[in-house]
Amino acid sequence: MDLTAMEVFARVVEARSFSGAARRLGMSKSVVSKHITRMERTLGVRLLNRTTRRLSLTEVGSTFYERCAQIVAQAEEAELIATRSHSEPRGLLKVNVPVAFGVRHIAPALAEFSAPYPELRIDMTLNDRAVDLAEEGYDVAMHIAERLDGALISRRLAPIRRTVCATPEYWRRHGKPETPHDLVRHNCLVYSYLNVQNEWCFTGHGEDIRVPISGNLRVNNENALWQAALGGLGVVLLPTFIAGEDLQSGALEAPLSEYAVPATSLYAVYLPNRHLSPKVRALIDFFVERFAPQPYWDRP
Repeated sequence: MDLTAMEVFARVVEARSFSGAARRLGMSKSVVSKHITRMERTLGVRLLNRTTRRLSLTEVGSTFYERCAQIVAQAEEAELIATRSHSEPRGLLKVNVPVAFGVRHIAPALAEFSAPYPELRIDMTLNDRAVDLAEEGYDVAMHIAERLDGALISRRLAPIRRTVCATPEYWRRHGKPETPHDLVRHNCLVYSYLNVQNEWCFTGHGEDIRVPISGNLRVNNENALWQAALGGLGVVLLPTFIAGEDLQSGALEAPLSEYAVPATSLYAVYLPNRHLSPKVRALIDFFVERFAPQPYWDRP
């Protein structure tokens, strides 16, 4: 049983498809399939149940995967130890980041990040949906969330805070809310990727407050939501990494600042059973240092 076949099998299980494993390994789908077929023939057992819709592990396949994953991880660790002393980030780094955050805070920093690494190439996609790292072939992804799927390895990069805001002109026309309950009278613009879209939650003055909200705009991009708010359309619950400069300049006002919105965080996530490559470690370390100890968009 060769190590390559074990790695192919482990990646097929993680990606839940031959095509996803092929993209991850840089092989064709047919080569991946041949490795699995040859392995099953050598072992004399079926490791995977195959249907037109999905793959699943057999009972023996599940046990075999656990051992394969351990062996592959140990081999990767040994290789990493052997090369770490003279290795630096190189090759292709495929990363996914949230749209608004990526445009404002990741893309402007890429020149500084990549300057020391002339042999590193970056393939970055901007997407607000949760991506499947194994299936879609990403080395690392950044997610904004309260908590993450325990199946992924993560590192917290920065706190993400949100605040209710609108233009001064909107507040003059409709009146500023004194408590979150007053928002029921306002045109509240909704970010459609929030887990709960029909209510906003707050904590303040010793109580947890849930406010039903409604409005005439629902959009899946926070940059578009921000532009609509600046145009005076209504009230938004925006992250301070977008609204910070406008709150400081007075273009937006946040009258409910004494009420806290449940905090989320920006995380870098990558697959388990895999030691950090130099390129992924460099990216994560760079942004941890860039955003710590307090993100620059939240500083006075």
